[in-house]
Amino acid sequence: MELTLQPLDTQQLQDRIDLNYQRLSTGAYYSIEEVFSAPDYDWYGDKEGRALLAFVCHYKLSGKMIPCMEQMLAQMESRLNADGYFGPIWPDNIQEQQLSGHSWLLRGLCEHYEQFGDDYSLQAVRRITENLFLPKLGRFSSYPVRRELEGQGGVSGSQIGIVDGWILSSDVGCAFMSIDGLSHAYQLTKDDRIRQLLDEMIRVYLSIDKVALQAQTHCTLTAARGMVRMYQQTGDQAYLQGAEAIATLYFEGGGMTATYQNLNWWGRPDTWTEPCAIVDSMMLAGELYKLTGDDRYRCLAARIYHNGLATAQRNNGGAGTDSAVTEGGQDILYMDMYEAWFCCTMRLAEGLWYVSSNSDLFAARTEGRVTKKGRVYSDGDILYAQISGGGEAYAEKEVQVDGLTLSPLVKFYQLPTEIAEATKQRILF
Repeated sequence: MELTLQPLDTQQLQDRIDLNYQRLSTGAYYSIEEVFSAPDYDWYGDKEGRALLAFVCHYKLSGKMIPCMEQMLAQMESRLNADGYFGPIWPDNIQEQQLSGHSWLLRGLCEHYEQFGDDYSLQAVRRITENLFLPKLGRFSSYPVRRELEGQGGVSGSQIGIVDGWILSSDVGCAFMSIDGLSHAYQLTKDDRIRQLLDEMIRVYLSIDKVALQAQTHCTLTAARGMVRMYQQTGDQAYLQGAEAIATLYFEGGGMTATYQNLNWWGRPDTWTEPCAIVDSMMLAGELYKLTGDDRYRCLAARIYHNGLATAQRNNGGAGTDSAVTEGGQDILYMDMYEAWFCCTMRLAEGLWYVSSNSDLFAARTEGRVTKKGRVYSDGDILYAQISGGGEAYAEKEVQVDGLTLSPLVKFYQLPTEIAEATKQRILF
């Protein structure tokens, strides 16, 4: 049967955008009174960067300015250390969470500069790269890939020890998240020293066996997006090849779940998904499709949006983690953590902006019937499941297949909290 393109439901997307806007513009956690992290929060620059990036994304979406955006920039200088970034100045060690956090700060500042052309954002980008990142040139090859540190980590990673001068995180490999932020800094400044550092980081990260290391999938996907940006800026095929190698590893090598979400760490299907990574996988697939014309990437981008992000947003507008569904493992998709307000709620804004800006990529292909093709039941790009626990009352439709009552994945943001928390969506392998 021939597949039919179903245009993106723009009203449904707008509903999601409006909910996220309300969460970020009215939630106390994102207000000027609370937007700066406490001094003992060791993800330096992470919250501030994600918040600024989210605020700019909503400005790009609607032209509406969340007041905290300019307020936090006005106060930021008084919160930075003498070298112009958040957290301690480490004379000898490298704290990888500090690098990861400042990747998001670079992204937020770069996006703000691109929209408003303000001198402060550009100078802040220059100071962060000059004083925090460029001194690390030549040191990424020492990143520990063999270690015996305890600490599996929670939804928010934590420091787990020092090896070879690196203060390591349970979010394994998060230092390489900064390939994304640095690539954006290079886009603005064209500083050849940044490119030299990026080339070292990319070479090292591509050589690491991320599955054996059980690296965090989020930082892997974010690094790949940085490689895509470098290809777009330079035309150097090596960057595109690196991004595609990571995409292949993630999409085909056990990083993605059966519901087009992610395993938080490679090789750990007993953990949870992370909307930050789901957003990154969707954006990576979309950009690779635009660069290569390979329809597999367009298909993946659409399936990630219609299935992977379906259950990620909550009815308060934020985003939270779900169970990781894998063949031979957990077959029930359910809400794991109601909201990861400290990261995923903010990153969701960029994902929604990307879908809105590239709506033609997200038309779903359907054939009008549900069949079991490959591992799971689906109608083209739309995954079907058995819904129970109250969520079935909110299903968009029900079909009878092989004696089963199946529905498209129920979107948790459309459900009252208590029903969403009780809903189970069984994937039939």
